Amino acid sequence: MNKPIQFLNPEGVAAPLGMYSHVARVPAGELIFVAGQVAVDVQGALVGRGDFAAQFHQVFQNLKAALAGAAAGFDDVVKFTTYLVRTEDLAEFVRLRKELMPRLFSRGSYPPNTLVFIDRLVSGEFLLEIEAIARARG
Repeated sequence: MNKPIQFLNPEGVAAPLGMYSHVARVPAGELIFVAGQVAVDVQGALVGRGDFAAQFHQVFQNLKAALAGAAAGFDDVVKFTTYLVRTEDLAEFVRLRKELMPRLFSRGSYPPNTLVFIDRLVSGEFLLEIEAIARARG
């Protein structure tokens, strides 16, 4: 069994601005790198045209499936990187994370997350993309 991942907020660093930790300390071993996931279903069709919440939920469904395909889950995630294309979606992103993260991470601490605003994603219809780094089990 893997040693637990430690999420830390060290002294000398301001409290996190959201539902994330500043540091993840992970025992050495194999890592899983999940490519950025966008709001497409298993057939590759866009989910939630113009609907940030629908796209957010699809992205996390895709992350879950990608992690499961590598015999991992959200409890194995050590870092997210999030890309948003519209600054006006930030408040909705924060609200949706507040609802979702406690269900995904039952310990009450959350992986580091880097949030970046960009001009656009591979398709102009995608409103967000999230990639993850996770540890492999066992």
